[in-house]
Amino acid sequence: MGKPGSMSTWQLALMTAAAVISLRGLPMMAQEELTMFFYILFATVLFLIPASLVSAELGGAFAAKGGGVYTWVKEAYNKKAGFLAIFLQWIQNVAWYPIVLGFAAAAIAYTIGKPELADNGKFVGIFSIAVYWLATLLTFKGSSIVSKITSRGFLIGTVLPGIVIIVMALVWIIGGNPIAFKELPASVPEIASVTAGHPHPRFFPHMTGLSDLAFLAGIVLLFAGVEVHAVHANELRNPQKQYPKAMFIAAIMSFLIFTLGALAMAVITPYKDISLQSGLMESFRYVFDHYHIGWMTNVVSLLVAFGALAGVLSWIAGPSRGLLWTARDGELPQSLTKTNKNGVQKNILLIQGGIVTLLSLFYIFIKNVNVAWFLLSALTVGLYLIMYMLMYASAIKLRRTQPDLPRAYKVPGGNAGMWLIAGIGFLAVLFSFVLTFFPPSQLPVGSPATYTALVAGGTILFVAIPLIVSSVMAKKRTAASAGTKGSGTGK
Repeated sequence: MGKPGSMSTWQLALMTAAAVISLRGLPMMAQEELTMFFYILFATVLFLIPASLVSAELGGAFAAKGGGVYTWVKEAYNKKAGFLAIFLQWIQNVAWYPIVLGFAAAAIAYTIGKPELADNGKFVGIFSIAVYWLATLLTFKGSSIVSKITSRGFLIGTVLPGIVIIVMALVWIIGGNPIAFKELPASVPEIASVTAGHPHPRFFPHMTGLSDLAFLAGIVLLFAGVEVHAVHANELRNPQKQYPKAMFIAAIMSFLIFTLGALAMAVITPYKDISLQSGLMESFRYVFDHYHIGWMTNVVSLLVAFGALAGVLSWIAGPSRGLLWTARDGELPQSLTKTNKNGVQKNILLIQGGIVTLLSLFYIFIKNVNVAWFLLSALTVGLYLIMYMLMYASAIKLRRTQPDLPRAYKVPGGNAGMWLIAGIGFLAVLFSFVLTFFPPSQLPVGSPATYTALVAGGTILFVAIPLIVSSVMAKKRTAASAGTKGSGTGK
């Protein structure tokens, strides 16, 4: 950990933005057309900002202890709750890999000039499995190539393509081309209202049930991850002033890139052609083909794929380090503390790879790739949101149980301020969590009951696993302790 003053406001802002911003979310927002402003404002104001401020206080207070969210929740409650929090953070990240790899598969399909493969479940599934294990092997080797790829991935594979789609949308408008969001189908009332027989884009979602808001949960997930860099709060010269400024800058950057990027897609691409998997590449294809530079689609799609794969490499070992902390703390079997000669937690990564492989099979066995993609997203966001609820609850409790704990940064307003900020964040997260169980009305999910059962079953399973493991490990520790005492008495 660096010394106070070793990090600037802008450095922390850029690090946070890099952790949050991903182009894979643009199609999901673009599919909401102009109602995207409602969803993005909700995610920014009620999720990103509260999560940033609360995690800053916790990260600065417990930076020396390490362990991230595991330590925060453990200090507020107990090891079992801490293990639940870090497990959920880890497993949601595991479930995230098939999502971003599916996005990368779609980009590669456009790169090689076969866009139809983006909707081929077997191609997407096999690509996701093969590339993930390749990334895992690179991680095992601790290759310096990995760090070089990840350091350039955000700029080349995320920021640059994001700027390209925004600029091309401006060129599209200036050229007098038709604006796609002005020609919406009347059959989708969630995003279009009909006046005098002509559909017009809505700015506020039309709600007849929670299914009409189901995309909100997925959009909230796009803004998640801000807590990862909260531990750097005490590296600022003046955390109390600089941290909220850094988070404000990161929030503005996230809002602008997400909003302008998604709006650019909505300007160029007809609603019926916006796919959750490959919508971004389809937008590039539309505009580049129009200006007779279709070869640019292959080039930019390759950059997008590079950015997505760099994101996988950057995260593949990180979150699992949290499980290494819990294993060393006795909450997991000691076999999971094993590392290879490069210090990489090999057994944890092998288990992680097995789960990613199983989840990637969704693409192969679920007929509609978009539905499989969103189902994985819903499961992922549900698990992550439970972790955030634990984080908010811990922050509130620690203000009461450890009031004298040195905090490099404190949420302003005293305890009332913490209750307000963390309370707003908790309620927003709770509402979003409920929405994950409702299939989106915009997608052909087939059986809503089956969709809900899969999400609910997956959530219950992944929440139960750490609780069961904690109970088993506690019994083993009790038995070992009793055996030690018995041996001592026998002597």
